[in-house]
Amino acid sequence: MLPPEELYTLDEHVLADTPAQAPADQNGQDDARPVLVVALTGFVDAGSAATLATRHLLCELKSEPVAHFDVDQLFDYRARRPRMSFREDRFESVELPELVVHRVVDGVGRPFYLLTGPEPDTQWNRFSAAVIQLIERLGVGLTVSLHGIPWAAPHTRPIGITPHATDRSLIAGRPRWVGDVEVPGYVMALIELRLGQSGHRAVGFTAHVPHYLAGTEFPPASVALLDAVGEATGLELPTLKLREAGVEVLAEIDKQIADNTETLQAVHGLERQYDAVAAGRTLEGPGLLSPSLPPDEMPDAEELAADFERYLRGLGDERPSADDDRS
Repeated sequence: MLPPEELYTLDEHVLADTPAQAPADQNGQDDARPVLVVALTGFVDAGSAATLATRHLLCELKSEPVAHFDVDQLFDYRARRPRMSFREDRFESVELPELVVHRVVDGVGRPFYLLTGPEPDTQWNRFSAAVIQLIERLGVGLTVSLHGIPWAAPHTRPIGITPHATDRSLIAGRPRWVGDVEVPGYVMALIELRLGQSGHRAVGFTAHVPHYLAGTEFPPASVALLDAVGEATGLELPTLKLREAGVEVLAEIDKQIADNTETLQAVHGLERQYDAVAAGRTLEGPGLLSPSLPPDEMPDAEELAADFERYLRGLGDERPSADDDRS
């Protein structure tokens, strides 16, 4: 395997600000060391939960790029063709993908790092080694990954979070929603695995996005992810604009549902399922993957999603995003 350092360039001035490797305290915390937050596109990110959250952070907080990966070595352009702008008789611009590590400053002046961009199509082992090498060079004490998955839950209930970590103490007290399962691999999961094998600390948070809203931006899921990051790291992360956007989105959804009796009944079915599971679940108990209602009372996911299709398509530019003032 070619050297991982050939996959990226790091601004050397950043190393001068990197704290020396400090031992963890008696509680296993590395409070003096920076955090790395990772959110890569290309894998499942229902509701654009992680994408919206990280875009919001870069919009609201002071940041600067400090490391760039060589995307030409990692990205399949023919599988995910970049968008190009053509004006009358010429090509005017192109949106080429970037894999970038940003240095960000939180609300109280604490610096952390944020890795964003497309999940690599190739060289996963080498990319994982490069990320771990960067973690060591930057003195990162904890790596946190984010994404969202479709979930059989209603939008009228709190967003659930599936946590996972290299050390169970990092997610102590958080409920377990999933038992033993096999899932499609994705590069951040591989990095988390490799981090644990090499003695580094890593935690991941997966937001449960109502499956019928998986195709649209859903700010409440992004808020849940940022809240989880804050609790795990002590970072002060802004969420006010996302919360405001979430209130607007939920109000629009409720209005749409009120006009459709079948959809309203389906959502009520999801509410009964969610409440039954929540009432009987313990920290070690089963999750929403175990149906709690008889089959004839379970809402049909495909029908529910179809009911929302025209509505979601019609939201268009009116949907709140991290690029406008409501984010």
